[in-house]
Amino acid sequence: MRVQRVLQSRRITLNDAERETLENSFQSVVTLGPRETFIDQGETVNFSALLLEGMMSRHVDDFDGCRQMVALQVAGDFVDLHAYPLKTLDHDVATLTTVRLAIVPHSVLFDIQRDQPELARKLWFLTLLDAAMHRKWVYRLGRLKAMARMAHFFCETSARLAAVGLSDGKQFPLPLTQFDLGEICGMTSVHVNRVLRALREAGLCTVRNQQVEILNWNGLAAAGAFEPGYLYLDEAMTKRFSGKVTEEQAVRASALDGSPS
Repeated sequence: MRVQRVLQSRRITLNDAERETLENSFQSVVTLGPRETFIDQGETVNFSALLLEGMMSRHVDDFDGCRQMVALQVAGDFVDLHAYPLKTLDHDVATLTTVRLAIVPHSVLFDIQRDQPELARKLWFLTLLDAAMHRKWVYRLGRLKAMARMAHFFCETSARLAAVGLSDGKQFPLPLTQFDLGEICGMTSVHVNRVLRALREAGLCTVRNQQVEILNWNGLAAAGAFEPGYLYLDEAMTKRFSGKVTEEQAVRASALDGSPS
């Protein structure tokens, strides 16, 4: 079943009947190559898309055409479920890798909302989960120092991929350039290189050939003041990815003086 990753390892899950309903809601499945725009800002859409395989981004372009990434989407995510009530998006949605997307017409989502309110509530949970991660994204950029921002992002991505069976919690694929990481963590590519070297030299993690290997989970979580509560993972996953972050470590990770690095 292609929807097995939807709400996998979360506090709220789908039952077999709900998964079958969602599976039958697909109008089509499309494949896109890496670095392709899927939805343009302001474009009217009458469907939402479930990411079956690969990674995608949501981003906003400024007037000079410079991109600011605002979300990373992994398999099991609806990349634009909020387009159902909004009809247009205030940002672009693009691929990072080759992806497979299941297209669900908004007319079908309307039927689910009308006839299956419990399934509709669970899909609503998905949009609220996106919002929770977005709030943490803002916090990460605004309150953490450079090394802490990178550490927190790696911890978050590891936990999200492990939840859908795409990471063992120790290493995971991350098909991002240093420029991408700079957008995500609010730093230049040169600064990204320095931070990655610092994480490696501290024995916390390594990034090589678009693979992240976590060498010391507790140390990485402490460096990024990472706690997984906002991901709303199930009890087993929450316990697995809860670091032992002390108040002193959290203060050290935070940019209390407002410094961006």
